[in-house]
Amino acid sequence: MIVTLIVAAEISWWIVLGLALSARYLLRWRRTSTALLVGLPVVDLVLYTLTVLNLRGGAEANWMHALAASYAGFSVGYGPSLVAWADRHFLHRFAGGPKPPPSPKYGPERTAHEWQIAMRTVVSAVITLTLITLLVPLSAGSAHFGTFVQWYWKLGIAAVVNVIVAGCYSIWPKEPPADAAVVDDRIDEKSGR
Repeated sequence: MIVTLIVAAEISWWIVLGLALSARYLLRWRRTSTALLVGLPVVDLVLYTLTVLNLRGGAEANWMHALAASYAGFSVGYGPSLVAWADRHFLHRFAGGPKPPPSPKYGPERTAHEWQIAMRTVVSAVITLTLITLLVPLSAGSAHFGTFVQWYWKLGIAAVVNVIVAGCYSIWPKEPPADAAVVDDRIDEKSGR
């Protein structure tokens, strides 16, 4: 049952996002769009609540329950940037907006980009691990910390690796090619070829 809930939540999240962006750019219903965007975290909270109820109903705790909890953590850490990315691309594709710029590849802009990713990963990991930890007392004895130990290691390692990568970009920033031109404070990728 938990697999079905996870799949339904994932599909629902993207449907709500698509409806929100359609309402904003195709129908010009800004308030409706905002209300739908506010509903995105609700999808993940419903999944988490149903996960707790599934455990309280006697289901044996496993990694799928932790995965369900991780959706809420991911939404908090990465949700705003994912929505902003989708918003820029939807605006460009369906509403005549400017083409979204690619992620920076060089210099301080790339370093800042890597630190943003690292901070999102750390926030996601902290929220996810908190929610996984809360599954134990909320499950009325169905879940134990030992069931979820691997998640502490995996998410901890992911967060540390992201921070190390960002730190490496701080110490050794990637320099643009010597013949690259700067356009609007960004490296023009075509000029370096």
